[in-house]
Amino acid sequence: MRGRYASRGARRAREFEAFAAGAAGRLLHAATLLTAEDPRDNPRARRLLTLALAHTYACWDRLRGEDPYDRTRQYLATRFAHGAWHQYGALGRTRSRATGALARLSPQERLILVLRLYEGVAEEQAAALLGLSQERVRAICDRAMTTLLHPPRGPAPRPVGVKVAPS
Repeated sequence: MRGRYASRGARRAREFEAFAAGAAGRLLHAATLLTAEDPRDNPRARRLLTLALAHTYACWDRLRGEDPYDRTRQYLATRFAHGAWHQYGALGRTRSRATGALARLSPQERLILVLRLYEGVAEEQAAALLGLSQERVRAICDRAMTTLLHPPRGPAPRPVGVKVAPS
């Protein structure tokens, strides 16, 4: 009896190890995009990934044909959303220390953009996962794309040779 449990545990560990080896890189990249950290220095993203993989491992025997990648991605996204909500009070506020490519976006915009464009999650699935309407997800995704493609301009350059009168 003891040998059968040990064998089942070893098989479970091998299966999960193979899954994690194949999926961890992509999931870490998604987490790094979510946290808007530099890919070379991403402690929050690594923590998110670790928590998501630990949750998947804990549920491994109960997956029963469910896609473990999808389950891990869902947990990663909801954990990020809850963390952003608790840390900043609302998903609409931006993180001032963010340095990554998506740093100009709010946490909610990053979450929806990463799910829709990087992960390829359908609009209705993203809406269901986040508890938003499809129209809201579409509007937030469009706004995020506009922000990325057309960043706000800085102040106009001062013309050469023109003196500014002191105020």
